[in-house]
Amino acid sequence: MLTKTLIKELNSSLKKENVLSELEERYVYSVDASNDPNIETKLADAVVFVESIEQVQEIVRIANKYMTPIICRGAGTNTVGACIPTHGGIILNFSKMNKILEINPENMTARVQPGVIVGELQRAVEKLGLYYPPDPSNLNVSTVGGSIAQNSAGARCFKYGSTKDYVIDMLVVMADGKLIRTGSNTIKNATGYNLGSLFIGSEGTLGIVVEATVKLITKPQATQVIMAYFDRVENAVTTVNKIIERQICPTTIDFMDKNAIQTVERFYPTGLLCNKECALIIEIDGYTSTIEEQRQTICSVLRENSASSIQYSRNKEESDNIWSARRSSMAACTKLKPNVTTDDVIVPRENLAKLVLGIQEICSRYNLDMCMVGHVGDGSVHPQIPIDYNDKDEYRRYKLAKSEIYQLTIKLGGTISGEHGIGLEKKAHISKVVEAGALDYMRQIKKIFDPKNILNPYKIF
Repeated sequence: MLTKTLIKELNSSLKKENVLSELEERYVYSVDASNDPNIETKLADAVVFVESIEQVQEIVRIANKYMTPIICRGAGTNTVGACIPTHGGIILNFSKMNKILEINPENMTARVQPGVIVGELQRAVEKLGLYYPPDPSNLNVSTVGGSIAQNSAGARCFKYGSTKDYVIDMLVVMADGKLIRTGSNTIKNATGYNLGSLFIGSEGTLGIVVEATVKLITKPQATQVIMAYFDRVENAVTTVNKIIERQICPTTIDFMDKNAIQTVERFYPTGLLCNKECALIIEIDGYTSTIEEQRQTICSVLRENSASSIQYSRNKEESDNIWSARRSSMAACTKLKPNVTTDDVIVPRENLAKLVLGIQEICSRYNLDMCMVGHVGDGSVHPQIPIDYNDKDEYRRYKLAKSEIYQLTIKLGGTISGEHGIGLEKKAHISKVVEAGALDYMRQIKKIFDPKNILNPYKIF
């Protein structure tokens, strides 16, 4: 009866077509990209498509009335179960709040709704000679709201930082329906507590971001991509620091191991060299006049550190082909088994080689296929493990391997998430990397912001 009453009130507050309540409709929204059937979930009571801030506030009012959870959802590409309904409730879908409200070239800012696709925002500002650097691998579907919820980073984080470094202001609907502003339309702001930093990366557990203002930078005049192959992983990883020592800061330094190279080339042929142990993908940018000098210096370092083959792009099409190969790694892995998992462990760069080799050894010992890619400039890697969740023995081995990967990461001074978040998948491990006192304060913050525990409950911890 409660669900019927809830649905009736939702229908009276929104257009009928914006409220989904049929079993099949709700089932579609019971999973995200983590897609682990062993995670206990409960179908949402309804999925609603909001089109305005006022509608979001009304939904929050209804949720408070019925003490029902609200789970915000962008494109559903989250890999840790952060937008899965675990206790029913309302899925708040932002795909219709997808407008770029303003691009201000003079202020070098953009004001956007949460459903805006990151790649579309990038393309829009680049037409004006501006640049929005955050660069998640799935940028052609990933939304700004989802990026804020998870503090997404991507390949360009090495030089330019992650989402948190670009959000200067947000409008946030709180758990009681009030609308607050977290910052200002200025690049600098030292006025009071930095509330915005609490919401970025909070996975929708503290408030609902309904508008964001992001800072932009000037678009580089030119870019070029270098792809270097190595016969030993250790040489590739060591090269990262050697490049930095030459006072060059590439836009990206990404990594693909042999399995990733071979898997991508098997299903999405782009001309990768499949007989090499690994490859570095290095992108440089800046004034056109500096590109050749940067490339020559980097290629010199690559040769000094035993790169066995070096290629570089000569035009945008060739650059796009290289990045297409790198971004296709997870999609290629899905061809190997019915499911694929990915992680985002990160260590201080000095321990990166030990992490990469250690993860390879762990997966080999548990007889698991694994394709490794990552943003090695940051010390971050993504072990992608194809798996059949219906194979109970394989799933058991996967869980044991995952636990060991986290133990290794912690031993090497790292942490269990660099950019994907905690969600459901990692909350059992968060106490291993976050000190008990800090966790207690996090829980207290959650209680203050969301005393009824209706905003994406039971996530993170």
